[in-house]
Amino acid sequence: MDTEGTHEAREGQRAPAPVPRPAQPPAAAPAALAPPVPRQPPAARAASVADWLATPRPETAPGVWRFGYRPPAPEPDIDGDRRRRVLGLVVSTVLGLLFWSLWRHGSIPYQWALLKLFTPGDWWWGGSAQPRQWQGNDALAVYDGLVFGVLVYAVGRLGAWPETIRHFVVRRPQPSRALIASIGAVAVLVFVWPGSLGLDWRPLPVVNPVLSLVALVAGGYDVFASPIVTDVIYTVITVAVLWPFARLGGWWEALRSARRGTTSARPPRRPTTPPPPAAEAGRAHWPALRAAGQDEAADLLSAELLGGRMNDVDCARVSHVWQAATGPAARDSFAATVARHGAAAWAHPSGRRDLPARSAAHDLLVGQVRIGRYAKDKRNPYPVRGAYAALEPALLGTSLLAVGPSGSGKTGRLMRPVVEALTLQSLTGRAAVVAVCAAGTDLGPDDAYDVVVRPGDPASAYDLDLYASCTDPDEAAAFLAEGLVGDLEAVDTRRAATALAQLLGPYRSAHGRFPSVPVLRELLEGEPAALGALKANMAEGNAAMRRELDARMRQLGTAGDPGPALADRLAVLDRPAFAEFFDTSGEGRPFSLRAVAHHPVSVRVDLPEQGHEEASRLLARLLLAQFSYVARGGASRQHFACLVLDDAARTLTAESVRAMQRLRSLNAGVVLGLRTIGEVPEPLQGPLYAAAGCRMAFAGVTTWDGRRFAEAWGTEWVETTEVARHTVFADQPMTRALHSLRKFVTGKAVTTDAVTVRKVERERWSASELAHSVPPGHAVLSVTTVRGEHAPPLLVDLRD
Repeated sequence: MDTEGTHEAREGQRAPAPVPRPAQPPAAAPAALAPPVPRQPPAARAASVADWLATPRPETAPGVWRFGYRPPAPEPDIDGDRRRRVLGLVVSTVLGLLFWSLWRHGSIPYQWALLKLFTPGDWWWGGSAQPRQWQGNDALAVYDGLVFGVLVYAVGRLGAWPETIRHFVVRRPQPSRALIASIGAVAVLVFVWPGSLGLDWRPLPVVNPVLSLVALVAGGYDVFASPIVTDVIYTVITVAVLWPFARLGGWWEALRSARRGTTSARPPRRPTTPPPPAAEAGRAHWPALRAAGQDEAADLLSAELLGGRMNDVDCARVSHVWQAATGPAARDSFAATVARHGAAAWAHPSGRRDLPARSAAHDLLVGQVRIGRYAKDKRNPYPVRGAYAALEPALLGTSLLAVGPSGSGKTGRLMRPVVEALTLQSLTGRAAVVAVCAAGTDLGPDDAYDVVVRPGDPASAYDLDLYASCTDPDEAAAFLAEGLVGDLEAVDTRRAATALAQLLGPYRSAHGRFPSVPVLRELLEGEPAALGALKANMAEGNAAMRRELDARMRQLGTAGDPGPALADRLAVLDRPAFAEFFDTSGEGRPFSLRAVAHHPVSVRVDLPEQGHEEASRLLARLLLAQFSYVARGGASRQHFACLVLDDAARTLTAESVRAMQRLRSLNAGVVLGLRTIGEVPEPLQGPLYAAAGCRMAFAGVTTWDGRRFAEAWGTEWVETTEVARHTVFADQPMTRALHSLRKFVTGKAVTTDAVTVRKVERERWSASELAHSVPPGHAVLSVTTVRGEHAPPLLVDLRD
């Protein structure tokens, strides 16, 4: 817990500052808004939060932990690739210098043929390339410059200069990349302008060809009488020489990084509390607020942070509110709220400002949670080896499918960190989460959640609303039918929804609410007394609802009536263990899943397992169907909504899989855990893999499960080398005798190797590799963002 910010530095990342611990509440803050008691001294805690806030978070590939990330060093030369590149560079350069020496001495056959072909004959003395007029001298200079440019291009292509430069320069981190490019630029300028530096050697044919070309176009040297023209030409030549080096060295990025570092190191304009030496980072003084003129709010927040009364949840919450404050009125309101509440401004309605405990490393400023480290495996690309793996709402918005047997780590190493991250983000107002699991599953303590629902447990403080606070009978019937019989192939879900709507509508019209489980079961079974009482209670003027009820009564007993199937499924909830639950009278404390569409709440639903397995599956399927409906309000919702099913076996239906594909545009997503893909009906397995943007195969999956992952991840082009050995048959007697002697001594015939290098298309991860090559405690993860960016399947060590 004290090293959740990862003190240890490994290859590819430097040692970032530790994630801050809970902060101490301000003296004047109400007790309900006080965060947990800190476990660090105030000075150390303040420095920890300031360092955490100031740690850089560069843009990375999807799924890479951004907190303190640094690009890895260039890949080591294992197969002599560096030696071959240097050799190619040297050989091509020597050949180019040899050709240029011969050219300068006029030793190339027909060297001046092209020049005389494209220039007037009166520029030259007859039968020679000796200039007769000044135009001939300038034409020779231009010709030399053109040949030099073509020579540099040809030598660069021959020696693979672009690849070599990218290998030795572009791949280096800043500022060494910019420094090497700058040294190269200075070296070239020395050869372009040697006279300006007092050097007595012949310059490269760059300046003279340009000046000669200008003179030929202008018709004389009078154009150089103007100092302005000369200065402009010299400036253009210098910029043209420096431009490639600026691109290769990334000078602009280096300058921006240096400027940001200088700005972040600048002290606040009106500090109220002297910052300790470890907390001199610019973000601790809220430069964005100061740039907008909100100095008083920035001073107050700086004092709260540096005084140890602000934690990472507070910083993330205030930062997100400030980013959403657009316009003078919103910013004035922001400043007024900060002045009233300080670090507790915009606190969660529950009053909590942190979790009682954390089991994973979180970076709330960008919403990431760390789940492991990319293994140093040859199947992982070199740039991500050793980097931390992380998940965030931008990835979970495409939904995550995790498959692995029991004991592979799905719950402890994936589900709990994800739920914990979303719960923390709910405290910042950025997310709402509903975690559905079996009773006793370790997804965090009860006091980490706003609501804990335990169907079937008399001690449960909350009930579950089967209708999700719905007022439309058709909508309620749709997701209720999906939850009850959506997994039955023999029952048409649309006919079942129609049958339910024909009962829910009249009942709500008569009683002002939807029926309870026992009443709905009697109506679906066609009890004459229940149907008669419902018809008698309906108002005389409600003809439409009477027609609905009459239509339902006519369908009773027909061959295609879905009522008996619905009643049978509903019977598993009409048990004594659930007698106090699913109340619709309004006297209990029902929790409606629709709350996640309107509020950043954290909810855990503990499903009963012992003796009520079928009821648990039905409730999980119903919650998934309800979530798909309530998430449709995502157009106006500012926070991310997520449903986590720790065990999604027998909960997926054709409609719920189709709904998963729509969630990424609704600022919502689901996380599904399966022991094996066989727990999903065969027709839905392919669409499920296609609907989930993030897929995770844990160690221990079978080859049948691996086959589905291999199909979803597709293939890639790889370069293979095949070596074929052929026996050498000699024609000469002496050679045959030597071969016989060699075979007698070594026991092997003389052979020659035929090497074939070709590109073939192969699976990224085969079913056999997933089943037998993934070590324990590891998983293969592929991610996709809601914007369409994706990362290939990579091996992740979940123990790190």
